Amino acid sequence: MTKKQVHVVTGALGYSGKYIAKRLLDEGYQVRTLTNSPERLNPFGDKIEVYPFNFNDPDKLAESLKDASVLYNTYWVRFNYKDFKHLMAVDNTLKLFRAAKKAGVKRIVHVSITNPSENSDLEYFRGKAMLERALVESGMSYTILRPAVLFGKEDILINNIAWVLRRFPVFCVFGDGNYRLQPIYVDDLARLAVEQGQQTENKIINAIGPETFTYRSLVEKLGDIIGKPRPVISTPPSICYIAGLIIGKIFGDIMITPEEIKGLMADLLYADDLPAGETKLTDWARKHSAVIGKQYTSELSRRCSRVESYAQ
Repeated sequence: MTKKQVHVVTGALGYSGKYIAKRLLDEGYQVRTLTNSPERLNPFGDKIEVYPFNFNDPDKLAESLKDASVLYNTYWVRFNYKDFKHLMAVDNTLKLFRAAKKAGVKRIVHVSITNPSENSDLEYFRGKAMLERALVESGMSYTILRPAVLFGKEDILINNIAWVLRRFPVFCVFGDGNYRLQPIYVDDLARLAVEQGQQTENKIINAIGPETFTYRSLVEKLGDIIGKPRPVISTPPSICYIAGLIIGKIFGDIMITPEEIKGLMADLLYADDLPAGETKLTDWARKHSAVIGKQYTSELSRRCSRVESYAQ
């Protein structure tokens, strides 16, 4: 019997990593995950091996990657907070790349972001660009996937836009709201990742969905789909940020950051490229219109609770 290839996914007990792991299992691979949350409910049971990241022990980190053919890296942090920061995520990811090379991993499929730049004044996009360069210069085989916004059952951004639409008589957008974004379905990203794991050519792919929205039109379409159309009002970014800050305080969360607002308004979640995803957000939202935005989704709850599972 031919021994199954070992493929390693970071964060398979979380969001995008879970979809990648499921597709890998369906393809017949032996799957292992590295996670900061080894005690979190494992939806795969004994079908995957679970290891902690061990960022502070390079030998243990490399050992957890032993015999792996492909590493799918989704590890990152959305914003700076007390116990996690972009600089820490960059440093940890560099450790992960070095450990993968030491362990003999043949290929890395790395999830980045649209329009990364080391010259950016936004730490998120600057850090992503630094990691892309490090991977390219590592000498390892790679594909870099650059998604803009993910959507799916466990999504935060689209869900919380719908949550606001369900509860407030108007929706305020930052400035004119005409900056663009191209959401990709999380399972389309997973399909793309698994396909690229089977390749050998080095690639950088804009992992964008088939629909392009302005932020304003996205809000309007979501409102129509969930039966809560609202007037969309152009507002100074600072006012919108304060409103988000208040909502975040109520839920013990950070709803949005100034950096995220700047990134949106700078059109950094748009790429002039052919779509890599097939699933339309509008079709998906119609199918799930009864539940989108029913509950607020907290980023900090996910980050701070390492036991509770993601919403299914």
